[in-house]
Amino acid sequence: MVRSMTGFGRAELRGDTLVVTVEARSVNHRHLDVALRVPRALAALELDARRAIAARLERGRVDVAVQVAAVNEQASQRIVTDTALAREYVARARALAAEVADLGVTGGVTLEWLLHRPGVVRTEEAEPADVVVPWAVLEQALRRALDELVARREAEGERLGQELRSLHAELAATVDIMAGRAPAAVARREQRLRERLQALLGAAGVDEGRIVTEAAIWADKADITEELARLRAHLAELALVLDKGGAVGRPLDFLLQELGREVNTVASKADDLELSQAALAGKGVLEKMREQVQNLE
Repeated sequence: MVRSMTGFGRAELRGDTLVVTVEARSVNHRHLDVALRVPRALAALELDARRAIAARLERGRVDVAVQVAAVNEQASQRIVTDTALAREYVARARALAAEVADLGVTGGVTLEWLLHRPGVVRTEEAEPADVVVPWAVLEQALRRALDELVARREAEGERLGQELRSLHAELAATVDIMAGRAPAAVARREQRLRERLQALLGAAGVDEGRIVTEAAIWADKADITEELARLRAHLAELALVLDKGGAVGRPLDFLLQELGREVNTVASKADDLELSQAALAGKGVLEKMREQVQNLE
């Protein structure tokens, strides 16, 4: 099963006193790029966590956030008083009172008024003091989050894989059209050559041997037999990679480059309208495949 690089996973591990929560998100990236955020108390476990992530994923920008909280939510809250902000409120209020004294404004700054000012008193999440989270606990929560992340990446990858198989069949049909058109294109080139020589030589007649020779040279330059063989070989390899599954993004990207090179060569050699149209159709299919492959791990 192929995997995409987009997914989300979350796990929560609850103990007697602490709750460990892990959230993992991933998006497209050429390589594996891990952004890991852990509480200061778990900084010593960060390297182990990165190794665990790298063991499960090969590509993608992965953001992993770890949180540790007390089981009792109230115990994890703390009240914070911003004294500097309170002094600023008092100073501004007194300055304003002095400026509008002539208007007869009465009243003064009271503690009750000050406590109601935004930001003077607020609550914050307090990190549990002296928290100790064993690696086994963090590893279990991380593994569960990554399990969900990988499952979602695989589900999305399966959808993309089906789309790629459909496009693979479309491209294979286009190659068959190229192969079927090639002999007719050769015959048309020979006929056009005969007509051109006849127009140039007029009543002098046309040397049949010369026509055969020129037609053979022209046919050799425009021959796409090797390109068609390589196209079919690359398509067969692409089907094998899709069936194998796993992290297939890089090998598929390489195969699409090779397929594109052969289709471009066919297009450059084609002097037949239907063959040119088939080559253009092949380019269109390849572009659609590239868009899908960019999302695969």
